[in-house]
Amino acid sequence: MARTQGSHAEITGPRIQAAAQRLFADHGYAAVSMRQIAGEVGLQVGALYNYTPDKQALLVSLLEGHMHDLLDTWAALPQTVEPMQNLESFVRFHIAFHMARPQAVFIAYMELRNLTPDNFTRIESLRRRYEDALTTILDRGRATGDFHIDDAKLTTFGIIAMLTGVTTWYRDGGRLTPTEVQDHYWNMVRRAVTA
Repeated sequence: MARTQGSHAEITGPRIQAAAQRLFADHGYAAVSMRQIAGEVGLQVGALYNYTPDKQALLVSLLEGHMHDLLDTWAALPQTVEPMQNLESFVRFHIAFHMARPQAVFIAYMELRNLTPDNFTRIESLRRRYEDALTTILDRGRATGDFHIDDAKLTTFGIIAMLTGVTTWYRDGGRLTPTEVQDHYWNMVRRAVTA
């Protein structure tokens, strides 16, 4: 049974999570062994199983943690009755949130294929909740005449893919500041939904 209390678990558990995230992002889930993860945190591989039942559980924990953090942070932001303001808020939030977590984002998108079917369903339901938040904004904007789109769900997929793609090229200290990136992407999204 995994440890849930005590100072060692409170310190070691997050270190295991951080090591697994780093290794999965750098080498890919399939290439990383439990022995490597244990070595990163200075544990014998057998001791690792006091904190997690297996590598799949570690991956699920990372993906669920990322998605719950994303959903909770978005839900805490104020919403208005103006679809355009809410869409801008979503665009800026999504970029800022994901820029700050490139490893978590990489794993969240690239390692879904390594989930068991049941675990994939769990993570996919969280992803759909986040997508639904944007679809709701787009549907409201279409209803008020602010947005000129044919399919809110398809537009949701396109916008999220575009915004998430920032993490593949953005680097701190580059030509654009995070705010400038948000400004550019907001202009692209705004033009796309009002064309």
